[in-house]
Amino acid sequence: MKKTYVTSMPNHIGAFLKASRCFSSLGINITRVSYNKAVDSHTLFIDAEGTDEQLKKADVELEKIGYLQNGGNKTSVVLIEFCLKDEPGSVTNILTLINDFNFNISYISSQENGTDYQLFKMGLYVEDHEKITKFLKEAEKLCKVRIIDYNSSEKIYDNSIFYNTYVLGLSQTMGLSEDIRKNLLVHVNLAMQTLDEQGLSPYRTFDSISKFAELLGTYKNKKFIPRISTHKITDNTEITLIEPPCGSNTIIIKSNEEFLFIDSGYACYSEEMIQILTKIVPNFHTMKKTVLVTHSDVDHCGLLPIFDEIIASHKTAQCLKNEYFGNDGYREKNPIHKPYINICKILTSYTTVDPKKITSLWNDIEHLTEPLTQIGFYDFGELHFEVYEGKGGHLPGEIILIDYTNNIAITGDIYINVHGLTAEQAEYNQYAPILMTSVDTDPKLCAEERKAIMQRLGVGNWQIFGSHGFKKDYSVNI
Repeated sequence: MKKTYVTSMPNHIGAFLKASRCFSSLGINITRVSYNKAVDSHTLFIDAEGTDEQLKKADVELEKIGYLQNGGNKTSVVLIEFCLKDEPGSVTNILTLINDFNFNISYISSQENGTDYQLFKMGLYVEDHEKITKFLKEAEKLCKVRIIDYNSSEKIYDNSIFYNTYVLGLSQTMGLSEDIRKNLLVHVNLAMQTLDEQGLSPYRTFDSISKFAELLGTYKNKKFIPRISTHKITDNTEITLIEPPCGSNTIIIKSNEEFLFIDSGYACYSEEMIQILTKIVPNFHTMKKTVLVTHSDVDHCGLLPIFDEIIASHKTAQCLKNEYFGNDGYREKNPIHKPYINICKILTSYTTVDPKKITSLWNDIEHLTEPLTQIGFYDFGELHFEVYEGKGGHLPGEIILIDYTNNIAITGDIYINVHGLTAEQAEYNQYAPILMTSVDTDPKLCAEERKAIMQRLGVGNWQIFGSHGFKKDYSVNI
């Protein structure tokens, strides 16, 4: 059994030795350690492996020596900018006020700029937010004061309690519980450690994670306003395209009064999406709900638990089953991507789906040799799709569906209409490549798959429905 300990250790010689002896005396093996004084001079992450009984004893011993972090500790750093006159002694009054309030300073930066004023930036440790409010009122009597957004600043100013402060900000944005916050803390550290081992600066990546969370939170509740369009296919068949600001599209095919859903968006928007789906499909709550999944990315599978039947390729089905049983999915198998995928899952409230709901209808070809390989057919109402599996350029198990009678192609993330994105979608889509290096597992192969899709479309006017952006109208001439 494995467990991650987030320990708060005194910054002095022998601190880690004391924790190590604790584990060693109980016969527990330490499998990973992460500590970076430049980032956080107190927080040490320890992955330990032992029996359930051994780990419970370790909990008690670490608690006794005060190494386990107290979840109730709300200490954070407030970054404040003071606009001071550029004259001798101007900062003294501010420092005196800080001393009167008994605040510790974690960061100071100031430099003359050729004007009559200097901008002093200071990071203050804050435990009592009512106290900082009183301090700011007094400080404003001395000079202009501005609070700087910690998460959007260009640098990490605090070198003592970064992890707690950073994770607290993400958690408050998404309304996460204390238990979930602790899990998020571990994965944020894994991301930091991964970047450190690659010799990369964490600032751009961590600012991107903050912005990602901010966008997710921005479009909750009444601000969740997807672009919805309906497209006539035949007299008895139509496709409704739901494009949320963040996450994948959801496609609803209505044919002969039957409904098929394709992909499902992020779990954090489940309440908002269910309201929309109920308006489009009045008997949504009472009908048997079937969803087809183009691939197993988090933003496509968030609402799978609300459906009765899930249709997927064999590889996608296996990925979903692996996640259900606590194993890595395809994205997590890449150690560089793993921390970010887990952070995304936590921030979007992703939950796994019961494998009993999953159905694989088509051939399972273990080793694909072509960019696209036909694996079978899928009929729904008046539509007759040929089903193709991609070689894994975007993600293993990816499928596209082509109806040659009605000139429809459903292409998942292999082909999306990048010119048909809303401003909100375009802003959201710029962060995934930053967090995972690339949204595609193999960008070159994915480009070959996109080319193969267009080559398979016959002569005529086509409607292409990707998983992001508006429908693409495409004509193939003789």
